Amino acid sequence: MTKKQDILLESGTNELEIIEFEMGNSRYGINVIKVKEIIEPLSVTQIPHSHPSIEGIIQLRGEVLPVINMQNVLGMRPSEDPGQEKFIVAAFNKQQVVFRVHNVTQIHRISWDQIEKPSGIYSGDSTQVIGIIKREEEMLLLLDFEKIVLEINPESGINVSQLKKLGKRDRSDKQLIVAEDSPLLRKLLQETLEEAGYSKVEFFENGKDALEFLESIVKRGEDVKDHVQLVITDIEMPQMDGHHFTKRIRENTALAKLPVIIFSSLITDDLKHKGEGVGADDQVSKPEIAELVLKIDQYIL
Repeated sequence: MTKKQDILLESGTNELEIIEFEMGNSRYGINVIKVKEIIEPLSVTQIPHSHPSIEGIIQLRGEVLPVINMQNVLGMRPSEDPGQEKFIVAAFNKQQVVFRVHNVTQIHRISWDQIEKPSGIYSGDSTQVIGIIKREEEMLLLLDFEKIVLEINPESGINVSQLKKLGKRDRSDKQLIVAEDSPLLRKLLQETLEEAGYSKVEFFENGKDALEFLESIVKRGEDVKDHVQLVITDIEMPQMDGHHFTKRIRENTALAKLPVIIFSSLITDDLKHKGEGVGADDQVSKPEIAELVLKIDQYIL
C-alpha cells in the first residue's frame, strides 16, 4: 500500500504532479492533489439498481466509499491481468470516491503549459478528457474526474435552486471574468451567476487566456477596474493553473488590487494555504455556488 503524505510543490509555480494509470493499452492521469492513497482492491459490496459505472461500495478505515469502475466509464474491455488492478482513493468536491483502474505505473512532475487542450474535432461536451500530455512516443490523457462523478450523480453538482432564497437581484453593472476549463462547468456557472443577477460574465478556458485579456486592458492605458470588478478562477487548467494565474495578477501593479476568488474542487483545509500563498482573496469549494455568490457580493458591492 502506498500513501500520498505531502505535495512538494510551491504555490504558483504552474507545476503539478500526475499519477499515471493504465486502462487497456491507453495511459491516463490524475492530479496527485486529488489522490489520498493507492491500495490493492478490496472486497466490493454491490448496490442493487445503482449506476452502471458504480461497482459497489467498500469500507475503508470505518468509511463507506463508492467504487467507480473506470473500465465501464471509458467503455473498455476487462483487464488482461486482473492481478495488477488498483484502487485509487480520491477526494475532491468535499467527497471521497474510489476509482478501480487496470494498473498504476508512475508519477510525473510537469508544467501546466505542457498540457494541451483536446481539439474540438475529436472531443466535445461529452468527452472526459480535459488535457493531453505528450511524452516521447506516447500520450497521457488527463481526465475530468469531477465530470465523471457528476454524470454518475448529478446531485453532486452546482445547484441553481440554492440561489432562489437570495431573492431577486440585479448586478448587471458588475463585470466578472471566470477562468474555467470545463465546458460543462462554464455553462453551469453562466446559468447560476445570471440567476444571481450577474449578467456580465466573460469566460476563459484557462488562466493564460484570462491573464492576457487583463493585460490587454493595461496595455491600452485603461484602468482595469473600469472593465472588470472581480476574477473567479478554477485551479486545474491547461496552459496556466489558477494558482499561477492569481500570482501573476498580484505581481502586476496595475492588476494587484483586483479581487480574486478561487472556485475549485481542490479547496480543502490541507490545501487552502496554497491559495493564500499566491494572494487569493477567498477560496470556495465546488459546488458551493451560493457561498461563491455571497463572496462575490462581499468583495464588489
